[in-house]
Amino acid sequence: MSQPQPHDIASAKEQSSPTPAPSIAHLEKVSFLFGYGIAHSLSPHLHNTLYSALKLNYQYLLYETRNLEECLHIARTEPKFYGAAVTMPFKVAVIPHLDVLTPEGEAIGAINTIFLRSSPDGRRLLCGTNTDCIGIREAILQNVSKGDAKNMEGKPGMIIGGGGTSRAAVYALKHFLGCSDIYLVNRDKYEVDQVIAECSSKGFGDGLKYISSVAEAEKLEGPKVIVSAIPDFAPKSETEWTTRKIIETILGKKEKGAILEMCYHPSPNTAIDALARTAGWKVIGGVEAMIWQGLEQDKIWLRRKMSTLPVEQVKEAIAAEVSKPHL
Repeated sequence: MSQPQPHDIASAKEQSSPTPAPSIAHLEKVSFLFGYGIAHSLSPHLHNTLYSALKLNYQYLLYETRNLEECLHIARTEPKFYGAAVTMPFKVAVIPHLDVLTPEGEAIGAINTIFLRSSPDGRRLLCGTNTDCIGIREAILQNVSKGDAKNMEGKPGMIIGGGGTSRAAVYALKHFLGCSDIYLVNRDKYEVDQVIAECSSKGFGDGLKYISSVAEAEKLEGPKVIVSAIPDFAPKSETEWTTRKIIETILGKKEKGAILEMCYHPSPNTAIDALARTAGWKVIGGVEAMIWQGLEQDKIWLRRKMSTLPVEQVKEAIAAEVSKPHL
């Protein structure tokens, strides 16, 4: 496969390309979302709304491919490139190809953001970080009172799921929100064992507990904050039904708190959302996390303070997009 050429590089040359590759000759700077299965992404609306509000001749484009080398070629050689978001299947695979990792990227072991810095000799350095943990943190802190946030410190938290987002959630709950124990609920114990092992190897695995049964859940102190990071599928297998019953047991405890429901596609009206609202929990939609992780990316790419970014305009644009029937 030929390498992408500068000024004509916005989509992969695979049968899966969502749109024809546009020219970038008219742009001052360009960034991308590198990944596969990204046609539904809200990220272009977020970043391009921000650039428009700041009157920057920048654009954020989808680059859909399974070929990591194509993405790295762009990042290393395209003069107008200033950064990229990274999603599946590259969030771990890209790490060995980067020159620098931030503490968050190193600890979480997954990268969702590439940004540029220069070495003393002027060489372009590809740097990687993880802003998912910032998105989780800000989605929670921006939507609860200071008192409720303070009550999370030293109290249990809970994470539903065992995928890549779970690692960022553990980091956020441990490092930013000060949770003590963190309950991990998932249909697949092996996935959770991997999360615990990886977090432990990076120094923040203390207090992580896999919850395997309703009986165990009934004995636990209720968490003050929950992050749900699973798709919105109805339970079918025995382990899926057990997981659902554990979640219902935890949500039904006397202690209530805030739950961040990360799933918002194809609809934010998930089963977990409904269960939590019925049980009296404060529900925060996953779009909030997506917005804040994206704003953090622009803060890094543009080297600006968050206070200088058009946060409300971005929120309004994303809310309008989410409300469209096709989403």
